[in-house]
Amino acid sequence: MSKRIVVDPITRIEGHLRVEVIVDDNNVVTEAYASSTLWRGIETILKGRDPRDAGFMLQRICGVCTYSHYKAGIMAVENALGIEPPLNAKLTRTLMSCALFLHDHVVHFYHLHGLDWVDVVSALKADPHKAAAEAFKYTDAPIACGADDLVATQKRVAEFVKKGNLGPFANAYWGHPTYKLTPEQNLIAVSHYLKALEMQRVAAQMMAIFGAKQPHPQSLTVGGVTCIMDLQTPSRLGEYMTKFKEMAEFVNRAYYADVVMAGLAYAKEPSVTGGLGVPNLWTHQEFQISANEHLFNSGLMMGADVIALVSGKPFKVQQIDESKITEEATHAWYKDNAAYHPYEGRQEPNYTGLKDAQTINDKGVLAPTKVVDEKGKYTWVKAPRYNGLPLQVGPLANIVVNYAMGNKRVKTVVDKFLKDTGLPIAAVASTLGRTACRMLETKVVADYGLEAFNSLIQNLKVDDATCASYKIDKNKEYKGRYIGHVPRGTLSHWVKIKNGVIENYQAVVPTTWNASPKDAKGVRGSYEESLIGLKIADLSQPLEIVRLVHSYDPCLACAVHVMDTKGNEMSSYKVNVNGGSCSC
Repeated sequence: MSKRIVVDPITRIEGHLRVEVIVDDNNVVTEAYASSTLWRGIETILKGRDPRDAGFMLQRICGVCTYSHYKAGIMAVENALGIEPPLNAKLTRTLMSCALFLHDHVVHFYHLHGLDWVDVVSALKADPHKAAAEAFKYTDAPIACGADDLVATQKRVAEFVKKGNLGPFANAYWGHPTYKLTPEQNLIAVSHYLKALEMQRVAAQMMAIFGAKQPHPQSLTVGGVTCIMDLQTPSRLGEYMTKFKEMAEFVNRAYYADVVMAGLAYAKEPSVTGGLGVPNLWTHQEFQISANEHLFNSGLMMGADVIALVSGKPFKVQQIDESKITEEATHAWYKDNAAYHPYEGRQEPNYTGLKDAQTINDKGVLAPTKVVDEKGKYTWVKAPRYNGLPLQVGPLANIVVNYAMGNKRVKTVVDKFLKDTGLPIAAVASTLGRTACRMLETKVVADYGLEAFNSLIQNLKVDDATCASYKIDKNKEYKGRYIGHVPRGTLSHWVKIKNGVIENYQAVVPTTWNASPKDAKGVRGSYEESLIGLKIADLSQPLEIVRLVHSYDPCLACAVHVMDTKGNEMSSYKVNVNGGSCSC
């Protein structure tokens, strides 16, 4: 008899996501539904606004992806107006992107996703001296892994346990049978979890050097950048380089080492060696490091070619035809179900809610709850499609496509990882591979990102331009877009300008692609597709579901960005402040 499992909310992500699965008698997932449960507004707010304001407002889509949407909004308008920013501006934007990626991916692995792989309670059983020796198996120079560091880490965790509250490590499935690290390996990872909290500050400071602050930097403008004094001050440039190297050290001596350790430990764990999801992979060029070169290149690989690549057979990489991108809403809470190109996108809400049912609760017994309407609408996320097909975006797509294209920097990093772990290239087509690719992407940035810094220094010696001049003709109509690669995958912003103001704006974000509901043909997006066939050891502790979904680094705040234009109250909240309350 089939059973339905509801995980709501999926925690340790940005935004609100619930996942429902149906399992058979063997606890194997046969159907899946990914639902975004909260909606809000940005794109509608932009209509009628000066296009130069777009980037500043769009970075409020998310509190994590602020720079991603800020830059996308600026560059979409530049594309529409035909503006070519100076090279200094382009390289400065790259340096800010480096800060973003080094920050975002480190936080994701340690503080959002790491505990899906690391059993914190198990670390209490570790021998710190054996753990210190263990750390040298994965790097020649471990960070925060001396016996004294590990004793202190173990003591901190023990104090949480003694108080009966694990603090940041609470509410997890400690002791779950799919955890594979030894107590000593768990202790190493927990020590790096704590060290990564310090590294967050360093990465944020990197962004603030050229961005003025983090989050929500403010130094980009249509035409270029405004951080002129920072670019002309050697001490500011030196400060960036120093902090970059500090982050790169952590990536190479902790993050890389920990994923190698996990790759070896989990290589035969069935719940992570599958879960590729949608096999159609799309990425776009990013990180301009000189006048004519980027760290990552654009490419699209459809399923048959991905399978051919990992099987050692001939394959091809193609370039995307932007005219074939659409979004539809058959199973999303909007009135118009039709498939529209983003330039024509629309989002009038049509919330139909969930259905009453019974599902297994955290005690393993049936309990009343709400479930999705399988034949109707069940999420605020639209269904993007390319030529009618779903795509997967993100670090897995970026690394696989660039590896297939022979990107020399990517190949160097990937080949070293495969050698260090003994894993085949086919291993990337999995949950474990998706997590590894995020680290590999970070390592490419850490190892080669300073090439943009060096190019900037050389160019500043002969060219001090930081912004291009332009004008907006109110008698002309413009349209343009930004397409690029951000921490969660391929991001695109599409803008139409008329009478000097924004007529329409659409953001098609990485999580919209990956968290897509079924389309009109019943074809799943990547979250849902990757869950099919997943075996769950304990229905009351669905760690396998959480681990798999976390491997995408969901950002539902980015994926849902509409509003009630009539000003109707959506909900009311009370917040206690020093014993009092206020209504919002």
